[in-house]
Amino acid sequence: MIKRQFLKTLIATATAAAALSLAPGAMAQDAKAPAIRNVVLVHGAYADGSCWTDVIERLQKAGLHVTAVQNPLSSLADDVEATKRILALQDGPTILVGHSWAGTVISEAGNDAKVAGLVYVAARAPDAGEDYGALAARFPAPPASAGLVKANGFAQLSEQAFVRDFAGDVDPVKARALSAVQGRISETLFAGRTTQAAWRSKPTWYAVSTNDRTTSPELERFLAARMKAKTIEVASSHVSMLSHPDEIANLILEAANNVPARQ
Repeated sequence: MIKRQFLKTLIATATAAAALSLAPGAMAQDAKAPAIRNVVLVHGAYADGSCWTDVIERLQKAGLHVTAVQNPLSSLADDVEATKRILALQDGPTILVGHSWAGTVISEAGNDAKVAGLVYVAARAPDAGEDYGALAARFPAPPASAGLVKANGFAQLSEQAFVRDFAGDVDPVKARALSAVQGRISETLFAGRTTQAAWRSKPTWYAVSTNDRTTSPELERFLAARMKAKTIEVASSHVSMLSHPDEIANLILEAANNVPARQ
């Protein structure tokens, strides 16, 4: 009698386990596993790698392997080299993401064999050899430019410009803290020109910040259209990864799920 009851319990347990493994939720989780699991995030000027923290948490929760580059912001060549060092550590196809100035960096570094797709977040996207300053001058001048403070060959945004124009939709207390840790850029940083434009040969996505006071939204739309990027618009300041991390994380996940994972 005891053996018969044990057998019934064993069969019931096995049946329940099999049903659970075929449950819609379990199947959906498998179906949503990203085609590409590596993401490298590159920060722009007046920031550091920590600006991606909220996005990183969301991508990690989705099962992605995420690394943020710490740019020296001393020259385009130095920032590209820092990005390439991180790309070399990835174990397979990678989505390369750049915010603001880092759009220039990923346009130069993005032809790396491991890069499967590019995501631009309110980012520059120069063509090979292009004078980006001359291009930007064709669009409305962003207010943040007036807040640049230069000293000893380096520059940063004043706290007022950072809080009001760079991170205008971030809680002011948090924005002031971010201003305190902003990366100081070489005064010659923006003079660097790319030798290639990876967006011409790699699939691209672009997030336009419609309330941007650091880069003209009209310029962002022009860049996104020129590269034929899959584009979203976010009602955000320049730092949409801080104020709208869900939208930016979802765009990166879309890229990871829609680029063939070629080795």
